[in-house]
Amino acid sequence: MAISTAHLKKQLRNSMVKRRREMDPFERERISDRIVQRFLDTNAYKESKTIMAYIPMHDEVQLGMFFDQAFKDGKRLAVPLITGTGTMRPVLLPSMDVLIDGEFGIKTVREEDRIFLQPDAFNCIIVPGAAFDYRGHRLGLGGGYYDYLLARTGALKVALAFDFQIVYQVPVDSQDMGVDAIITSSEVAAVYDWGIKIWTKPEAPPWL
Repeated sequence: MAISTAHLKKQLRNSMVKRRREMDPFERERISDRIVQRFLDTNAYKESKTIMAYIPMHDEVQLGMFFDQAFKDGKRLAVPLITGTGTMRPVLLPSMDVLIDGEFGIKTVREEDRIFLQPDAFNCIIVPGAAFDYRGHRLGLGGGYYDYLLARTGALKVALAFDFQIVYQVPVDSQDMGVDAIITSSEVAAVYDWGIKIWTKPEAPPWL
């Protein structure tokens, strides 16, 4: 009997989340900073005026260094706010001081400071995920929140990921939205053009 896509997704998601949670916290922070620095060195970051990013859970790639530098560089930042089942909206992040715990313990902007942005307001979106493959397919955590948003934006979609999160093939459905680029600690960037992985070492491609 054929194994369903949903079952394959669940298996891969559980495996990846387990590996993330088993990482040494100090090692996670060290690798996260290396990944973030590679993103900060790209033209994609330097030329973006408005960037959406997630506030990471403890086992995800940590973005503290990104937020610190982006505020110093005068970037306009936004983070997601879950507004219903499978839906979320980008909300402006004026500073880290306005963050509170939201749905599922994910930090977002407190209600009195919320200014919503449209999906087409962004030059770049940092997209979280459990796993990715070299065709740009992405496995999320099952809520479908990013699929809804990413289908409605023309922004460059960038994943910052640990090396082990890159797999040969991610199981996907027709509604699943992928990413344009992946940056890990060992590869400066992976960019997708008709399923072909393109990157140069040690420099990122010029369009990144």
